[in-house]
Amino acid sequence: MSNHHIFSNVRGDLASGLVVFLVALPLCLGIALASGAPLFAGIVSGVIGGIIVGFLSNSALSVTGPAAGLTAIVLTAITDLGGFDIFLVAVILAGLLQIGLGFLRAGSFSNYFPTSVIEGMLAAIGIIIILKQIPHAFGHDVDNEGDFFFIEKSGHSTFDTLLESINFIHGGAIIIALISIAILIIWEKVPALKKVKMIPGALVVVVLSIILNEIFIKSESVLAITTKNHLVNLPSLDEIKAGFSLPNFSALTNPKVWIVAVTIAAVASIETLLCIEATDKLDPFKRYTDTNRELKAQGAGNIISGLLGGLPMTSVVVRSSANINSGGKTKLSTIFHGLLLFVFALSIPFLLNKIPLAALAAVLLMVGYKLAKPSVFIHLWKNGFSQFIPFIITVIAVVGIDLLKGVAIGLAVSILFILYQNLKIAYSFKKESFHDGDVITIKLAQEVSFLNKAAIKSTLINIPEGSNLIIDATNTKYIDFDVVEMLKDFRNVTAVDKEIKLTLKGFKEQYNIDNTEFKHVKIKEQKK
Repeated sequence: MSNHHIFSNVRGDLASGLVVFLVALPLCLGIALASGAPLFAGIVSGVIGGIIVGFLSNSALSVTGPAAGLTAIVLTAITDLGGFDIFLVAVILAGLLQIGLGFLRAGSFSNYFPTSVIEGMLAAIGIIIILKQIPHAFGHDVDNEGDFFFIEKSGHSTFDTLLESINFIHGGAIIIALISIAILIIWEKVPALKKVKMIPGALVVVVLSIILNEIFIKSESVLAITTKNHLVNLPSLDEIKAGFSLPNFSALTNPKVWIVAVTIAAVASIETLLCIEATDKLDPFKRYTDTNRELKAQGAGNIISGLLGGLPMTSVVVRSSANINSGGKTKLSTIFHGLLLFVFALSIPFLLNKIPLAALAAVLLMVGYKLAKPSVFIHLWKNGFSQFIPFIITVIAVVGIDLLKGVAIGLAVSILFILYQNLKIAYSFKKESFHDGDVITIKLAQEVSFLNKAAIKSTLINIPEGSNLIIDATNTKYIDFDVVEMLKDFRNVTAVDKEIKLTLKGFKEQYNIDNTEFKHVKIKEQKK
């Protein structure tokens, strides 16, 4: 089952692509809005991320598009560079740099992300989606769909908006959200609906929400959702023409453009590698993505996006996990979602603009729950503190700060745990009692680095006077120079002073330590 070709799951992939399209549509628009870019730039990026990157990448399930993590960089860059047309040149250059990173095999960097940190990032994204979508489900749509930052554009925190939304509950929005969540749960859990499973629950939710809201409007009910900020708000063709930009290549000589390009290339590449690692982890068939090829595909996508007036893109966890949860198995689903964005955004914006954001919030709430369900936390807890602590710190940091900084903090904590484990496994200590005295054996590990020096030194200092001590390096392949020197000092000075009978065994010739028995009894008296 692991070698799926692109047309091996057509029905399932087309259904999944439709769900991803419904999830991606408000996010593309929201991220463009949060970035201070023309709304259509978000759609362009989503289309190219789906069709071009989907085709070039060898990831079966990853979905690429405009990323929430880049909004702050894009917003600042457009202002600093003095125009969106100049910014597009930086996007093209960032794409070229990403292709270069792919050829330099920088994708292998993803192999160094610990599982606990990736799991923490996924759970944190799930929590962020839930926190961000509850206000939309209530009908309080002040926050952009693409804003995934804890401190929002308004200056309020996510929790402020969450509490504030209680005072702005829209009856129609909350009814639609609750019915939508119920449909999504029933669609997934009730076996009798298997025959209609080819129709995605998200599509049923969207169609019913439009019908229900039209009934509210026609009956002039107070539940009617009519204001634009409560509905999907695609730009009209006139607005697209007015906001459409092409890159201004005269800006190539501007050093600021190059600085922005390097920043976008670095951040987009790291986010992509993190998301690819996370998507591979979620993949039920456990396929591995060629990350160097992915960087080249992302680079090509960014070049084309920049040329056509789109935003920079990355692989995105929210869309990728929606793809997996909806039964996507091959890259056909991501390509199909890109085609839907292209066709529907241009042909039927009037119909898509009838979709209440509360219905899409319900779809995203289910995506968020699956990423951050309690079983994930229980599983990591059972794996022990060395896994759970980096996991939970990553969760808190990603939710409270942002994705990249949060992952960096989780990575730092994970490294500290690795160092701590390394300190613990430098040697084994055994004390045996015999009729002619105790024998203490210190058995060194396969590798003893300078990080182990403090632990070994502390143990040797505490060896009682007159002890029988064996230091065994039989299974040791490498001992750091500092540790070798410390052992020699112990043999020549400390063991002599404390009248310790020392036996060294198994040390390789290169360490210049004799594998002999040293009897230092009565040496103190001889010195006197």
